[in-house]
Amino acid sequence: QARRWAFSCVRLVIRTVAARLGAVESNTRLEPSYAPTVAVTEMRLISRIVILASTVGSSFSFVPASKRSSTSGWISPKSRQNVDGLMASNSDDFDVVSVDLEEGRDYPIYIGAEFDPTEAGKMLRSHVKGKRVLVVTNDKLAPLYLEKYEAMLKEGGELQVDTLVLPDGEEKKTMDVMMKVLDKCLELKLDRKVTFVALGGGVIGDMVGFAAAIYQRGVNFIQVPTTVMAMVDSSVGGKTAVNHPLGKNMIGCFHQPECVFVDTDTLKTLPDRELQSGIAEVIKYGLIRDDEFFEWQEKNMEALLNRDPAALRYAIKRSCENKAEVVKADEKEAGIRATLNLGHTFGHAIENGSGYGVWLHGEAVAIGTAMAATMSARMGWIEEDLVKRIYNILHAANLPTELPVDSPMTAETFLDAMSVDKKVADGQLRLILLKGALGNCVFTGDFDRDAMTETIDDLLLNVQEAKRQFDIALVSTSRREPPLRNSTFDVESSENTFVFMDHSKKGIELVFKMKATLLYYATALRKPFNLCTYTYPRSPYCNGQI
Repeated sequence: QARRWAFSCVRLVIRTVAARLGAVESNTRLEPSYAPTVAVTEMRLISRIVILASTVGSSFSFVPASKRSSTSGWISPKSRQNVDGLMASNSDDFDVVSVDLEEGRDYPIYIGAEFDPTEAGKMLRSHVKGKRVLVVTNDKLAPLYLEKYEAMLKEGGELQVDTLVLPDGEEKKTMDVMMKVLDKCLELKLDRKVTFVALGGGVIGDMVGFAAAIYQRGVNFIQVPTTVMAMVDSSVGGKTAVNHPLGKNMIGCFHQPECVFVDTDTLKTLPDRELQSGIAEVIKYGLIRDDEFFEWQEKNMEALLNRDPAALRYAIKRSCENKAEVVKADEKEAGIRATLNLGHTFGHAIENGSGYGVWLHGEAVAIGTAMAATMSARMGWIEEDLVKRIYNILHAANLPTELPVDSPMTAETFLDAMSVDKKVADGQLRLILLKGALGNCVFTGDFDRDAMTETIDDLLLNVQEAKRQFDIALVSTSRREPPLRNSTFDVESSENTFVFMDHSKKGIELVFKMKATLLYYATALRKPFNLCTYTYPRSPYCNGQI
C-alpha cells in the first residue's frame, strides 16, 4: 500500500509539473506564451514530497483496489471523512471520484444508481454545514424528485429544509430568474451557514451555484445533477453563471460545490434529446485528451443511447475523472482548462444567434465540434480520417453537424458572438482546435483566420443548398399524405419518395412524392441527388441518393 501511494504521488507530481509547464499529461498543449515556469525552489519542494511519500506512505488509509477503478485517484482525507462510514457497507454500489483542490477545498463526486435513501441521505447531510437547507429545482423535475430529496435531507430531524421551484429552460437562465433564489433566501432569513442544493440540469446548477457564490458573499452548495450534461460537465469544477442577451454565461464566477451527487436513475426520465445533448460533452473528453475513451464510445454508443446502466455509469465516471484532473491543474481556467471548451466558441455563437432555448447546449456544441474538426483539417493539423470519425460518432449519437434550413445564423452573427467569447484575451480570439493524433488538442490564438471564416461560410452554404433542395421538392410535390408512423426514412425505388420531417413547432411529418420534375433536375445536374431528412434542430443529413 505504501508503495502504491508513493507511486500515486509521483504521478501526481508529474501531472502538476506538466500543468505548470502548460500541459496536462503529454497529449494537451498550450502556446509557449501561456506556459508558466517552475521555480527551482518549487522543484526542491516536489522532490521532498516524493521522498516523504515513499517513507511514510504506510500511515495513510486507502480505498482497496478491489473497491475502486484502477483509473481513479486516491480519495483525499477531507472527502474520506464524509464517506468512511459508507464505504465499508456500500462501496460496491457507487463510485467516488475526488476533485482535489488547494487549501483543503477538495470534494467528492458520488456516482451510482439505486441508492438506498437512508444511506444517500447520510451522504448528502454530511456535506451540510449548518441547520438550514434550500433545495432549488425546476417545474419539470419538482413533481418527479423534489419530495424524495426533501425527505432524505429531513431524515433525522436535524435540518430545516425549504424549497424553491424555478421555471425550466435555457431561456430562463437570466439574472431576473436567479434573483428569485436570493429573494427566497431573504424572505426566509437564511444566514451564511445555509446550504443550497441544486437539483436539476446545467441551468439549475449554474444559477444556484452563482446565487450561492454571491449570497452574503458566499455560502455552501451541493450539486445534484439530473442530466448527462450536468453529470459529466457543468456540475463539476465550480463554474457558475447566467446568460446575458449578448453572450452565454457572461455573468458568473467560480464557486466550488461541497459535493456532487450523481444518481443515474434520474436519467430514466430524461428525454432522448437531452440524453443525446449530454453525450456531446462525453465525446469531447475523448477528442481532447482520452483516445481510449473515444474508441470505447465508438463501440458502445448504441448502449449509451439505450441507457444501459453499466455503460452510462462508466461514461459518467470516466468523464468526471478527466474533468477532475483538468480542474485540479487549472481551477480558474488560466490555460489548460480552456481545452474543455472544444467546439464551445462556435456552439455558444449558435445558441446566442439562434435565441436561447432553440438549441440544447450539447446540440450546439456538437455542431461547433464538427466545425472545429473541419477547421483543424483545413489547416492540415489533423487527418481527414479523424474528421470522418468525428462526424460518424456525432451522427451515431443522433447529434447535429449542420444548421437547419430556417437558421437565422449569418457569418456576421457568428463573428460578432465569437468576438465577446470568454476566451478572447487582449482583443485576440483563441480557439480550442485538434492537432495531431486522436486525443490531442491545442488552445491557441495562432491559427489561420481564413480557415475559420471558410469553415463558417461552408456551414452556411450547406444550409443554403439544403433549402434549395427543399424548395425543389416542394415544386415537384403532387400531394401531401398523412404523417409517418415513425421518424425512420424509407425509400421505395418505384416511388422515389422524398421525406421531409419538421419537428420545429408542431411535429409535422410530411411525405412528398417526387415525379419527373425532380428526377429530371437531378439528371441535368449529372450528379447524384441527395434524399434528405430534415429534423429540427438536427438538419439536414443525407439518407440516400438518386
